[in-house]
Amino acid sequence: MKKKITPVKLLINIVKWAFLLAIMAFTVYPVIYAALGSVKSNFELTLGGGGVLPDKWMFSNYVTAFKANNFGRYTINSLILSAMVTALALITASMAGYVFARREFPGKRIILMTYTSMMFISLGSVTLFPLYSLLKAIGLTKNLFGMALIMTGGQIASVFLIMGFVRSIPRELDEAAYIDGCSLFKVYYMIILPTIRPILAVVLLFSFRMSWNDYITPLVMSIGTENLRTLTVAVVELKYSMQAAAEWHIMLAGASIALIPILIVYLFTHKQFIAGLTAGAVKG
Repeated sequence: MKKKITPVKLLINIVKWAFLLAIMAFTVYPVIYAALGSVKSNFELTLGGGGVLPDKWMFSNYVTAFKANNFGRYTINSLILSAMVTALALITASMAGYVFARREFPGKRIILMTYTSMMFISLGSVTLFPLYSLLKAIGLTKNLFGMALIMTGGQIASVFLIMGFVRSIPRELDEAAYIDGCSLFKVYYMIILPTIRPILAVVLLFSFRMSWNDYITPLVMSIGTENLRTLTVAVVELKYSMQAAAEWHIMLAGASIALIPILIVYLFTHKQFIAGLTAGAVKG
């Protein structure tokens, strides 16, 4: 016997699906707008109005965007920076999450409370000058590694994700490894890391996305060192790269190019990403 859908349940379902469709529309619309705007002329995009599809498909905008303003060099900088931030985040977050979940040591609660409080306090650009001064004092303002260190330090949410996942792993696995003569690091490397691969995929995707899309930090840290600028900085500069007038079509072409690496990373990690989120939700 099929259950009858009451008017109240029907109304709830309608509201739920309307809400989900609205969220999807607000999420997808900017991407579609950027993709279609990138193959329009600047006149059609800003002044001419027109339909959703371009009157003339101008794929030459992509060639112009990539050739303009040293775009290729900035793309390489973004790839190197994002790779370093992602690697550092995976190493530091997994180690910290493992230690916080498995070990007891003096000051642990104070450190966790401090980390938790900092998750809800956003200092934003206020911290950029002290961080830049610190990098200058130790001689790391002229390379991408110093920038990667700064961008890695603000990912405390990744530590808590991994810590919660590690707590769901039976301690008996650690104890059995210790009985067999494994050290703390060997347990981390041989048992914990293979077990937490789903949540590591989540951290990888979040870290890569954050470092790839960050604009203000690379802009400030590359002041006076133009060859360290990243793709997000280059995309904004494309707006005025060729003429005095704002060239939105070229900037949107650059932004569309900048989306490609994120999509590639997601395609290779989406199964582990979904598995990590699902496991985290089930295991608490």
